Amino acid sequence: MLLCAEGELEVSGVTQLDDIVYFVCQTSSTIARFDATTHERLPDISDTGMSRPWDIAACARTARLYVTDSGECVWRVSPDGADTQLWLIQSPSDPFRPRALSVTSSRLLVTPLNDSQLRQFDTAGGDELRRVRLPDYMNPEHAVESPTGTFVVAYRNTQLHQYQVSEVNTEGQVLRQFSGPLNVPVYIAVDSQGHILVTDSHNRRILLLDAQLALRRVIIDEHQLNDQWPFRFRYVEQSGQLLVGFFRSVAVFDVLQR
Repeated sequence: MLLCAEGELEVSGVTQLDDIVYFVCQTSSTIARFDATTHERLPDISDTGMSRPWDIAACARTARLYVTDSGECVWRVSPDGADTQLWLIQSPSDPFRPRALSVTSSRLLVTPLNDSQLRQFDTAGGDELRRVRLPDYMNPEHAVESPTGTFVVAYRNTQLHQYQVSEVNTEGQVLRQFSGPLNVPVYIAVDSQGHILVTDSHNRRILLLDAQLALRRVIIDEHQLNDQWPFRFRYVEQSGQLLVGFFRSVAVFDVLQR
């Protein structure tokens, strides 16, 4: 099933909160909304004040959406768009530029553009909980917190000039890694058992790794993706659905039994 917002390009983030799917595009300040069950298009959230949304995530605990914008700030948005506020504003002197997001029940993890660290915030008050300094060779694309409190990071290894996925502890020390072969692992997700889903974007597939970062199988292949590059995705564990963002649309896959 495809969810399309006509005229919008470059899907940069997709998420689900309760029974609504939301996605953003870099070329639009609008947040598109669809019914998660019927896939019916719902009224957009417009006039957000955003200039170039880069990613979106949702927190059930706060019932809020979080959107990175132009590498400069994070917005916090209510599901109907009535309450939109600048939640995190970067200081001009801080090199950390927020790009990709992931959420646990109460924590927001922010992955930067061109900086070897992660920042974690409380989703309610916005207090910074920790900064995780990664090894200098890691140029992170996306990161998630595992059920055990470690962090799984998809990144480009600038020393080896290849893409990898590693698990690191809160001190940024590498515990284990998966080296692929991968061709631009833009996005990852983790389920409650610690299994990792990875977009192997330029190979046009999505992989399933176990909690030890060993490959289990290809969960969605290039034929199912219609030879499109998967840029973003969210795994909705309760329904077993995977929301995959392409260049012009979002596809919904049922992966619970795969």
